[in-house]
Amino acid sequence: MKLLTLDIGTGTQDIYWFNSRVSPENGFKLVLPAPTMIVRRRIQQATRQKRAVLLTGRIMGGGPCAWAAKDHAKAGLPIYATPSAARTFNDDLAAVQAAGIQVVSEDEALGLHESVLRIPLTDLDLALLERTLSGFGLSLSEIDGLAAAVFDHGNAPPDVSDRQFRFDYLARQVQRDRRLSTFAFPAQQVPAEMTRLQAVADAAQGFDGPVFLMDTAPAAVMGALYDPQTAKANRQLVVNLGNFHTIAFQIGPDGIEGLFEHHTGLLDRTSLENYLTALAAGTLTHAQVFADHGHGALLTHHIPFDLAASGFQLTVTGPRRSMLAGSTLRPHFAVPFGDMMIAGCFGLLGALADHTPNWRDEILTALSSTQSAPRIRLTSTRRWSYPRRRVATPQPISTTPSTTKPSITYKMVA
Repeated sequence: MKLLTLDIGTGTQDIYWFNSRVSPENGFKLVLPAPTMIVRRRIQQATRQKRAVLLTGRIMGGGPCAWAAKDHAKAGLPIYATPSAARTFNDDLAAVQAAGIQVVSEDEALGLHESVLRIPLTDLDLALLERTLSGFGLSLSEIDGLAAAVFDHGNAPPDVSDRQFRFDYLARQVQRDRRLSTFAFPAQQVPAEMTRLQAVADAAQGFDGPVFLMDTAPAAVMGALYDPQTAKANRQLVVNLGNFHTIAFQIGPDGIEGLFEHHTGLLDRTSLENYLTALAAGTLTHAQVFADHGHGALLTHHIPFDLAASGFQLTVTGPRRSMLAGSTLRPHFAVPFGDMMIAGCFGLLGALADHTPNWRDEILTALSSTQSAPRIRLTSTRRWSYPRRRVATPQPISTTPSTTKPSITYKMVA
């Protein structure tokens, strides 16, 4: 079995070619600039050349590319975007216009002068991926299935906070299923409100095989559970320190017991330690995190723990993990199969094993070939079945969003 997994972040996109016949350490790996960083550089080059820019394509990860687009406009240079591309920066197109980016229809975009630099936006570029792989004698045609992870705030209504909307989604998924793989979906079943995940599903339509999508943060945490030391724990905190977002889960034998999510840039080691200690103790509240401009907190089936007690473990992963270096909480820095940067890819594989009965044994056998499997139960009763190299129709999963309006309507600007 061969599977291609992609963990698409803000700084890098991490790619892992899984082959069930070789040890995980010998799987092929690529750590490349994230799509948003690639677009950022192209816009910055156009700014230096004083050239007009047209952004086309679909919703993708913002951040660096959004900052470059706004800088281009501030420099007094024309920058256009089709509606689907413009929603990369804000779901409210009026806000995009206010930032100096001219939103144009697809027909208007076709009529722009040929001197305008066209830059397509997408988190997943199958043609580029195929060209990259072909240089190493590989091809997407060899792959049985593809799985990708991105971070998605979702399409919040105009009067609803992006942060609250995102956390409501996390809470709904945990209430449905306490496994980390509750955040994974077949491409055909991505919740409608998760527009970035849906955009990746649309971009993957050219792939001849099953496609799965997952949120990056739970994927990284799930991958960290394959670290040999982490796998020994029955209950622990696992925190993913991403470039933009930090998420921590308390995980017990039956799955998620609590979590919080915040913005990494608003945390330092002391504040992060305080949040982790409060999560373990069961005293952390949603209001506390949200008031600090984080996304929120949730305690479910929570069992309080003292982080200083023996037998309890704090596991850390993610590109900003150095924030907890030297912490009094004695963190363990996870290196699943010897590579922290590919943790999200291993999490994607775990999610696929969790939900595809005819793939599960082969995936898990390969992942347990060199180390112990996690004691925490990863499998669930919600599964999809796929044959090799053929697209099958999975059983539908209810993804009806909650109609409950959040009580806080703070709108994130950055």
